[in-house]
Amino acid sequence: MSRFYHRRCTPWSAVALAFALTGCTSVNFETTLAQVNQDIAEFSKSNVQLAQTTEQRTAQQQQAMDLLSKPLQQNDAVQLALVNSPALQALLAQSWFNAASAAQSGRILNPSLTLERTTIHNELEIGRQLSLGLLDILTLPMRQNIAERHIARARMQLTNALVDHITQVRQAWVKAIADHQKLAFTTQVFDAAQASAELAKRMQAVGNFSALQRARQQSFYADAATQLAIAQHQATASKEALVRALGLTAEQTAKLQLPERLPELPTQPRSAEEVSQATKQGNLDIQLAKSQLDAATKAQGLAQITSLVDVELGVRRDTVFDNTEGSSSPRNGVELQLKLPLFDFGGMRRDAMNAQTLAASQLLESTVRNASSHLRESYSAYRTAWDIAKHYRHEVLPLRQRIADESLLRYNGMLIGVFELLTESRSQISSVIAAIDAEQQFWLSDAALQSAQIGRATIATTGKPMPTR
Repeated sequence: MSRFYHRRCTPWSAVALAFALTGCTSVNFETTLAQVNQDIAEFSKSNVQLAQTTEQRTAQQQQAMDLLSKPLQQNDAVQLALVNSPALQALLAQSWFNAASAAQSGRILNPSLTLERTTIHNELEIGRQLSLGLLDILTLPMRQNIAERHIARARMQLTNALVDHITQVRQAWVKAIADHQKLAFTTQVFDAAQASAELAKRMQAVGNFSALQRARQQSFYADAATQLAIAQHQATASKEALVRALGLTAEQTAKLQLPERLPELPTQPRSAEEVSQATKQGNLDIQLAKSQLDAATKAQGLAQITSLVDVELGVRRDTVFDNTEGSSSPRNGVELQLKLPLFDFGGMRRDAMNAQTLAASQLLESTVRNASSHLRESYSAYRTAWDIAKHYRHEVLPLRQRIADESLLRYNGMLIGVFELLTESRSQISSVIAAIDAEQQFWLSDAALQSAQIGRATIATTGKPMPTR
């Protein structure tokens, strides 16, 4: 530590200069949310707001009740999640915390005030020292730049998380409706199998059916009972997944109404050119990777300085009282405190920052290379799902209906028996369930494609509809 004393120095001028040099990095979270809403306006079709007051929470609850007063469509489900989900509100609050913490890192630490009282023989010395990190002041512009990039990264992370949550809500809505539809048709299969098994039992009792024939019908019935139990649980599970995504209370869950069936397939799928043109130019994944690289690069530059040395500036004003003479004299001075790199030269810290920057650089390159691939894969899944769903709707189901009609005619003409008719009925219903699977997969792929268009990779794999028998 070095001390320099002088009589004519104004000790507080250095402190005043330090405060004049300081700038405040701050966060206006309302402005951040407005920018996030603007970035995902076309994707979400709604706005998100952090409820901080009782009035805001009451307004959101009323909006949620209005949405629950009618069958919930997909866009309404997204809007309901944005105003009702506590998980989403927690996500917003956490993002606010992250942004505020990032802004705090761009500010100078508060100065330290040291008071001393020393007695030497007949002299009493009272010392006052105000110190602050000189290196903090010198590197302030660089640290503010880093803080701004961390704030931008926090905003991008929030945007990506919102896109993921909205996609989750859309897909949960599709699954809940599709599983409810499949449950209804699975119940029909069970009823037909139950009737077939009961009829086989009676026919065996009167000697018109063998034990093998009855066992076959009983086997169909056992399989149908198992499938019904699975379908019942799946319908419950998918609905509860939607309830969790929407953040519904028990009271709200009781009021939840869903459409009876999935929306009709679009007449024509979106073309690859249309999807490419509508794709957001600022890919969210790429923007996030860029912000991470920018922050890492700036932090690496700062680490090159701070890892080597640290300097603290202190301004002193001492007063010396001479008890013998009854006099006092002031003494002003400045102190510089240096940390000497004797044991730790900061090499490991610099290596860590170099590694972090290298990792961020490679992550950005990987994200850029994968962006177009993810979009092409999402579009392929979307187009394949549309082709399969259309095939079931326009080819398989009409064919199954014709077979069922012909079987009924043959039954009326006593060319086939009731068991053959019931078997054909089960096959027709199985085809309908497979068609619902195909439509479900299309709408899941549609939600994933919307996410991929905004630059958030979400892959919906092509499903495997039930084979027709």
